[in-house]
Amino acid sequence: MRKDLTILVMGLIMTLSLSACVSLVSGPVGNASVPQPRVSVDLDRYAGTWFELARYENSFERGCENTTATYTRRPDGLIGVTNRCLVDGRERIAEGRARVIEGSGNARLKVSFFGPFFFGDYWVLDRADDYSWAIVGEPSGRFLWLLSRTPEPAPATRQTIESRARALGYDLSLLRPVRHDQSQRRD
Repeated sequence: MRKDLTILVMGLIMTLSLSACVSLVSGPVGNASVPQPRVSVDLDRYAGTWFELARYENSFERGCENTTATYTRRPDGLIGVTNRCLVDGRERIAEGRARVIEGSGNARLKVSFFGPFFFGDYWVLDRADDYSWAIVGEPSGRFLWLLSRTPEPAPATRQTIESRARALGYDLSLLRPVRHDQSQRRD
């Protein structure tokens, strides 16, 4: 009984600590009622490199420019995640993995960049039929990423992405554009 109580208390402390950490790294709510993803995702077509066009600013990407995310299918059924950006001319790389939430049409994932725990939500809320762009968020409405297969899509494409994000309920005034300096690209 005492051992069970100790485990319960430790679990509660860890949960409260994680909740406190999340509140420290999250920004303002840009969407108070995030919808469920609109479309399913073919993971083979989603795999590859995506350029971040704009995002809600967050602590783990502060100062990042030339930001890309590359997704790969892994033999263990997980998805490999490699995030890259430049901060003051220096490359920053974060390696992680993601697992699909069952029953989500592959549109909702849990991600991890440390240890065996999958904490972060990654929801592909909308995407182009040809997988040329995607809108990614999570249930709190504090994070949003507008992604494209190219660093500078045509103005009409960018307008489509932004209008779709607005239609999903996001406050676009909170978006921080991401600069892609062709002279510093790593691909």
